[in-house]
Amino acid sequence: MLDSPTANMQLVQPDRPHLTSYVGALARGWSPDNARGAAAATEELERIKLDPAAFLASMDDREAKGPPLKLPDGSTVNRLPGFHRWMWDGEFAGSIGLRWRSGTSELPDYCLGHVGYGVVPWKQGRGYAKRALSLILPLAKHEGLAFVQVTTDVDNVASQRVILANGGVLVERFKKPLAFGGTPGLRYRIYLD
Repeated sequence: MLDSPTANMQLVQPDRPHLTSYVGALARGWSPDNARGAAAATEELERIKLDPAAFLASMDDREAKGPPLKLPDGSTVNRLPGFHRWMWDGEFAGSIGLRWRSGTSELPDYCLGHVGYGVVPWKQGRGYAKRALSLILPLAKHEGLAFVQVTTDVDNVASQRVILANGGVLVERFKKPLAFGGTPGLRYRIYLD
């Protein structure tokens, strides 16, 4: 198993040595936000150009000191504590983020899940999302969470497989809030024993 591409992928804290590769992925059309797509990628590029150090510092915001978050419909909500890690296999391969509310495993209605992830299209199918999720779970437990909630679209079979492979249990089919388009979704929980 050590010679598999997945074994070579690790999670790294966003930092200067990895930033050029991250910018390259954004320039190739990848977005860190699957709901906001190209608009989010453009905003990231602008933030990096304006102040790379501040951008990198914002990737670890455990006290929710950053500005409000913009939802897909353009509305804004209070930021939750959280952090991002980058999937790295010698170059940027994707991103995974963890967010939470202090003192509880429950989330506000405007936050669909504790974990969000995305692999760049040219590295999909290598098991990176599955491995990244498995690597973030101990960090979620360290933050005091009893479980993580992960949501996905009904037709996103690849993401469903990633969640199930990490012990996800389907808890409900639901309709996403209007800010996220009001489309059907699946909500899973991964219990952190």
